[in-house]
Amino acid sequence: MGHLDDKVAIVTGAGRGIGREVALLMASEGAKVLVNDLGGEASGEGKDIKVADQVVADIQEAGGEAVANYDSVAEFENGQKMVQQAIDAFGSIDIVVNNAGILRDRMIFNMTEEEWDTVIGVHLKGTFNMTRAAAPHFKAQKSGRFINFSSTSGLIGNIGQANYGAAKLGIAGITKVTALDMARYNVTANTIAPFAWSRLIGTIPTENEEQEQRVGKLKEMTPAHIAPIVSYLGSDDAADVTGQIFGVRGKEIMLFSQPRPIRSAYSSEGWSVEDIGNTVKEAFKNDFTSLDVSSDVFPYNPLV
Repeated sequence: MGHLDDKVAIVTGAGRGIGREVALLMASEGAKVLVNDLGGEASGEGKDIKVADQVVADIQEAGGEAVANYDSVAEFENGQKMVQQAIDAFGSIDIVVNNAGILRDRMIFNMTEEEWDTVIGVHLKGTFNMTRAAAPHFKAQKSGRFINFSSTSGLIGNIGQANYGAAKLGIAGITKVTALDMARYNVTANTIAPFAWSRLIGTIPTENEEQEQRVGKLKEMTPAHIAPIVSYLGSDDAADVTGQIFGVRGKEIMLFSQPRPIRSAYSSEGWSVEDIGNTVKEAFKNDFTSLDVSSDVFPYNPLV
């Protein structure tokens, strides 16, 4: 018996990388899977439908059930079409894994509107499109699972990724509100920030031995490490886990904190500009969050 027997799952961006491993594991756990991937490059350009077909073939060869879908998640109507395709093929929809993504890295002073819009469209609007399409079905059946992918590029920060970081922090936001909106219907929504070697981070420069060693360690963080927690969050046992942000880094699973006030200052007279500089800044500055990038917060080698 699998942990996802009789469940129907949609996995976006499932042709390669993390999405592929999630689709394969979910199928091996008994889920029927709609494998969505338009087969684009890391930048989102191009189209190769064979990548989705291959994952479907691999699932079927292992005795599972799957169908392919080649639509872009960035178009609102495609979310509706995917959910309907899953229902037509398998009779229901139980799990949506929003994994599809692209990269268009550029420093903020050089980023084009198109680079911004495209990344926001696939990651953030794509997550909304799929969520909006599935939510009425989940509400009616009083069950369902949303599993969305964020990134430390948004949760912590990375240089040159304003579009990607904004989208990924936005995904943490939509996931929390989805969890709140759907809680009364026994529907959960959780976020995962994955660390894994994929095409999307395969462009990291290796100009010296230190960088080569770092990339070597990153390559050991295979996408297969991410799939078990995604499958778990889709299972019945995770019915009481919602609104959380998890990280997976090699064989390490972590739970992220979420923003809450850590210091406050009160003045019965209200605050003048000068008083803020003299009092509030002085009171707060030892607790300011440092201007870190993801690798500052995770400087240690992954446990693989």
